[in-house]
Amino acid sequence: MPNDTLAKHLFHWETQPMKWAMRLRVALYLAQALEYCTSKGRALYHDLNAYRIVFDDDGNPRLSCFGMMKNSRDGKSYSTNLAFTPPEYLRTGRVTAESVMYSFGTLLLDLLSGKHIPPSHALDLIRDRNLQMLTDSCLEGQFSNDEGTELVRLASRCLQYEPRERPNPKSLVAALVPLQKDTEVASHVLMGIPHGAAAIPNLSPLGEACVRKDLTAIHEILESIGYKDDEGAATELSFQMWTNQMQETLNSKKKGDVAFHHKDFRAAIECYTQFIDVGTMVSPTVFARRSLSYVMSDMPQEALNDASQAQVISPVWHIALYLQAAALFVLERDDEAQVALKEGCVLESKKNATA
Repeated sequence: MPNDTLAKHLFHWETQPMKWAMRLRVALYLAQALEYCTSKGRALYHDLNAYRIVFDDDGNPRLSCFGMMKNSRDGKSYSTNLAFTPPEYLRTGRVTAESVMYSFGTLLLDLLSGKHIPPSHALDLIRDRNLQMLTDSCLEGQFSNDEGTELVRLASRCLQYEPRERPNPKSLVAALVPLQKDTEVASHVLMGIPHGAAAIPNLSPLGEACVRKDLTAIHEILESIGYKDDEGAATELSFQMWTNQMQETLNSKKKGDVAFHHKDFRAAIECYTQFIDVGTMVSPTVFARRSLSYVMSDMPQEALNDASQAQVISPVWHIALYLQAAALFVLERDDEAQVALKEGCVLESKKNATA
């Protein structure tokens, strides 16, 4: 999980405090995770706290597996480092499903206040209706009194002294869903963290052009590279190369190159297709050039097919993956495009390291 813990973003943030909408999302995702664990017979979670919540590539909060109760039997835990121990643990030494709800209440306090507040102190503030002392000053203007009051109400229910009076994960989910805000905004945007291409270090000019869908820049780069990456590519040459048919095949490739240079992409597609269909020579560069020609001609699926074929011919050729990314971006299959982009970046780095 590349984007740190909830504790980091709540208590030790460097660029921006966590927004209210994101705090509500964390609470919901966590409640959903606990509900899922409960449905799978794993309702016990040891030491639920802000260090157990981690953020994935997309900035979404995830419940780590570190707290799953593996060193217990019948709810009896043999060790604890609970930040704020549920009252019943002090009496019995047992962690129960209701104990997890108590810990969830302390997490709601963390999200509300942006700092560690002992539950007893928080409950005193709640009883005195002193919500201003309980809420993070960084959140000013981001939520209504009703929203804050509802989150406080949920926290106080989770922190009830008697375990049986605490809610279960399912009821928490039902209470948190209506509170969600900015649901159409991606988590990484709310969090202000790099995502996708922005998270790939040292992206090359070709990679950046693919992300921008700058087809003109891609064309210029392919032109400058020429056919040097075809060296070592598998070819199937026969006696035909000395015949008129082979000469015609080479001529179709040359005509395709001229059309590609002059940005006559329809003509380039036609000529490169004649070269490919004969099948006496195999060139990943020709597939790459026809791929870009297809994109330029509003045929992104055909472009993706050609870029994939170029990779089949030359599996470690980074340009084939970059062109797949470009076609996928045009097809609005951004998640797949990001994967191809990252793989292309890795292959290019390996190539540069051995050059």
